[in-house]
Amino acid sequence: MKEEGIVNPATEKDERMETPTYAHREEKTEPLPDVEDRSRGQLNAVFENPLAGIPREQLFKDVAEFCLRYDLMDHLETFKKGALISQDPSKATSLPELTDDERVALEREHTHKWSQPWQLYFLASMCSLAAAVQGMDETVNNGAQAIYMKPDQLNITTANIQGLVVGAPYLACAIIGCWLTEPLNRYFARRGTIFISCFIAAVASIWEGVCNTWVNLFIARFVLGLGIGSKSSTVPVYAAECSPAPIRGALVMMWQMWTAFGIMLGNIMGVAFMSLSPDLSWRLMLGSTVVLPLIVCAQVYICPESPRWLIQHGKIQKAYTNFRILRPTDIQAARDLYYAHAGVELERKVNKGKNFFTMFMELFTVPRNRRATWASWIVMFMQQFCGVNVIAYYSTSIFTEAGYSLTSGLLASMGTGILNWVFALPAFFTIDTWGRRNLLLFTFPFLAIFLLWSGFSFWIEADNDSSKARVAMVTTGMYLFEVFYSPGEGPVPFTYSAEAFPLHVREVALTLEELDQVFSVSTRKHASYQMKNAWWHFRVWVLRQNPPPLPPFYQNAERLAEVGNFVSK
Repeated sequence: MKEEGIVNPATEKDERMETPTYAHREEKTEPLPDVEDRSRGQLNAVFENPLAGIPREQLFKDVAEFCLRYDLMDHLETFKKGALISQDPSKATSLPELTDDERVALEREHTHKWSQPWQLYFLASMCSLAAAVQGMDETVNNGAQAIYMKPDQLNITTANIQGLVVGAPYLACAIIGCWLTEPLNRYFARRGTIFISCFIAAVASIWEGVCNTWVNLFIARFVLGLGIGSKSSTVPVYAAECSPAPIRGALVMMWQMWTAFGIMLGNIMGVAFMSLSPDLSWRLMLGSTVVLPLIVCAQVYICPESPRWLIQHGKIQKAYTNFRILRPTDIQAARDLYYAHAGVELERKVNKGKNFFTMFMELFTVPRNRRATWASWIVMFMQQFCGVNVIAYYSTSIFTEAGYSLTSGLLASMGTGILNWVFALPAFFTIDTWGRRNLLLFTFPFLAIFLLWSGFSFWIEADNDSSKARVAMVTTGMYLFEVFYSPGEGPVPFTYSAEAFPLHVREVALTLEELDQVFSVSTRKHASYQMKNAWWHFRVWVLRQNPPPLPPFYQNAERLAEVGNFVSK
């Protein structure tokens, strides 16, 4: 196989078996090895589509057994059709078994992809409010800390104590909160985890507002962080598990878009209460964050539970009921249910006899999983380390040091929040068209440029003649940073991480089933191809040449794009 040709992960001898995959079952009659007998690095082709290649007679027999076992025989014919569609989505509309209405419904998934049941959008609104809770918790402290840092408030006398108080939520999130995600999801499901994390946020918000010492405020903000990790991990996955493929990226991306909205609200609260007495203003700023989490707590149990979580816990009938709520037609609900069930059954075989530690280690010991882990960690780390948190937590202080008054600094900080939200809106419509990787590659250089711009602007002397120039340069650099952060490194990491892992480690990474082709390719081959791809674009756009197009890197890339899996872009 030539490196510059189409990469077929199933033929990679260093990481795959040479035995035939499920996709070859119609051509090979000899029995395949049991899933338990395959090494973890050799299962990727199976997880790519557990139904592909099964002979029709055997598929219908499996469907009948499934319906009989879970008392769904009244829907047997619907599930047969759904299984056939799942085998090859690209040819679904040509199946003779489908009625005209069913065929139209499948076509509308791509021609009218936003035509979905209202319950799906109600669920999306709940997830959006949960994201707004996250954003508001982050930035409402921006203006507050500029006030409670004064000597007559909480007696914070050093920068170290200031940093400890400001960063307390992320300290709690890193050492405790994130590790609570798996047990909370296991025992309380997606909705329960969201409820618990938002309830913690509501309690901590009130606690912050009534603190009388910096130690008390530190503890309150530490408690606030206990729910941050679970909420930020669970909400995007919950949205991904409930969303149909053509709009999955956009709905998962709503997490960051509405986190940006919450960031804007936090900045607005700083402006709203800045004219009050200092001792009251910062308390109302911090306490104002109690409203949104209470709304989420009241709304979350009206939404359906994740069907995939229900399938994993053996609640098949309830999962079908929820899929029927979240899908326009029964045929689409049956298709998604049976396909997810097939993946979960395969997962159970793979995970037989394993514990949490074993599954965690597979994130590093299996080449395909290791690449997904590193990729997800890198994009998530860079989201937090790219400079945005400095702006989120300290923009008011930065603006006042640049030459603004406190009132003007709070107003300027509100501008960063508004830009952060407004420029997240384009990504909502482009993430499933341009692709996650392209958004990152386009925006990252600009983030570096405008951070340097803002930092170097402080070299301008703040005398009477140049103070306006210094203020203008710092403000412009920070505003342009938000313009490029919001459509790129802001939304992409959550969507990317929610989709990157295979099903058999989903309890550790929490994820979807169909992206194995991307990470099954070795890092060396991926880097080699992308170097050639960069050179090809340089010849086209810089040298103005007309080289022959490179062959597609991933096998069946066009089909993956058609069903909404655009990560290969």
